[in-house]
Amino acid sequence: MTDSPDKPRSKGKAVPTSRTGRFAKVARLAGGVAGGMLAEGARQLRAGNRPSRRDLLLTPGNARRVTKQLSEMRGAAMKLGQILSMDSGELLPKELTDILASLRSEGTSMPESQLEEAMVEAYGADWESEFHLFDRYPIAAASIGQVHRAVDHDGRELALKIQYPGVGKSIASDVDNIATVLRISGLLPEQADIQPLLDDAKRQLEDEANYLKEAKFLQRFNEVLGQDERFILPELVPDLTRKNVLAMTYVAGGPIEAIARRSQEERDRVVSALVELLLTELFELRMVQTDPNFANYQYRWSTGEIVLLDFGATRDFKARFVNNYRKLAVAAVHGDREAMTVAAEKVGYSMGDEDSHYRELVLELLLLALEPLREDRLYDFGTSTMPERLSTLGKKATEYADFWHAPPTDVVYFHRKLGGIFMLAAKMNARVNVNALMQRWL
Repeated sequence: MTDSPDKPRSKGKAVPTSRTGRFAKVARLAGGVAGGMLAEGARQLRAGNRPSRRDLLLTPGNARRVTKQLSEMRGAAMKLGQILSMDSGELLPKELTDILASLRSEGTSMPESQLEEAMVEAYGADWESEFHLFDRYPIAAASIGQVHRAVDHDGRELALKIQYPGVGKSIASDVDNIATVLRISGLLPEQADIQPLLDDAKRQLEDEANYLKEAKFLQRFNEVLGQDERFILPELVPDLTRKNVLAMTYVAGGPIEAIARRSQEERDRVVSALVELLLTELFELRMVQTDPNFANYQYRWSTGEIVLLDFGATRDFKARFVNNYRKLAVAAVHGDREAMTVAAEKVGYSMGDEDSHYRELVLELLLLALEPLREDRLYDFGTSTMPERLSTLGKKATEYADFWHAPPTDVVYFHRKLGGIFMLAAKMNARVNVNALMQRWL
C-alpha cells in the first residue's frame, strides 16, 4: 500500500504553522482584495460606470483570492469561512457566502515533511512500526486534517485522520484575523455584532482540533446507531488514537450524490433517513453533527446503506435550547405567531417591538425556514424556492439596525446543518413528508 506506483503523487502545499506566517497570509489576502478593488474601480470608471464598494469587493478575482488563501491556510481560517457560509443569508452578502461555500469542497494536502512531523508527534520516531502498511497518499484533505489508509498488524483496514501541524495552536488568532479582514473590507453589516459567534467558533474549533473528543463522539454515535440498518459508521481504534491522530476502521462507500441516479423511491428513502437522523440528533440525543459537507455522507450502492463520517463538528445542545426550539416548531406548524414570538425570544432571537414591521419580518423568516415541516404532505425539495426567498427576507431584516443582530450561535450551528440537508435533498430532487417524521417530537 505504501508505494503503489500507479498513484499520482502530489508534493502538497505546506500549512503555515507560525502565527507570523499565518498572519502574513491574512495580510496578503487583505492587500490582494484591496488591489483587486482598485483595479476593478479603474476599469469601471474607464467604462463610464460608478460602481458601489460592494460591487468592487465581490469580483470573481477577489473570490479566487479569498478561496485560495483560506484553503492554503486550512485550520480555523478555512473552517470559519465554512461556518459563516452556512448562515442562510442572514449575516453576510450572498455573493460572499457563495465564495466561502466553495471552501467546503476545497482541500490541499500537506507535504510529506509535515506528514512525517505529525506522525512523529503522535507515535514517536519509529512510528511506521505501529502499522503493517501505511499509505502516504491521502484519500481526503479538509480544513483541520487529512485522511490516510493503513493496515494494522492484525490485517484490519484503517482510516487515520491526521491533523495538520500547528493548526490547533492557531485557532484564536486565525478567527480574530479573518474577522478583522471582514470588518475592514466592509463585507460585514456595520451593525452586526458577531463577537458572540466568533467566541463560540473558537471554542467549537478547539474541540474539533482535539481528536480525543471526536473519538468520544464517534463512540456515542456508534452506540446510538449501531443497530440501525440504514446507517454504517467507522469504529474507533483506541490504541492507535492520539490527540492529533484519530484511528478508525476503514468503511468503504461512494459519493452520496450517486443516489441522484437511483429511483425516486430510493432517493426519497435516503433523504428521509437523513432528515429523521437530524431530528433524532436534536430532539432525542441533543447531540448534532453540525458539518453539512456532502463528503461526510457516502452511499453503498449494493446495500443502500448510508455511511456516516467525520464527527469532529459534533455539538452538544442544552436541554433549554432544544425544548424552546421544539416549542418554536410546534407554534410554526400551528401558525401561532404569538407562541412563535415567545419561543423565538427564549431561543435567543431579537424580536423587536410588539406589532412592529421588524417582528413580522422575523416571524416570516422563521416560518419560511421551517416551511418543510409545517404541512402534512410530501415536500418537494427539488422545486422549492425557499433558499432564494429566505435570502431576500434576510437582507430586509439587516436593514433594521436598531433591532437586528447576528442570530444566536446555537441556531447558526443547527441551521448550518439544516441548510446542508436541504441542499442535499434539493440536489437529489427528493420528496419527503417532514411533518410526519416530526410528529413523534411534536
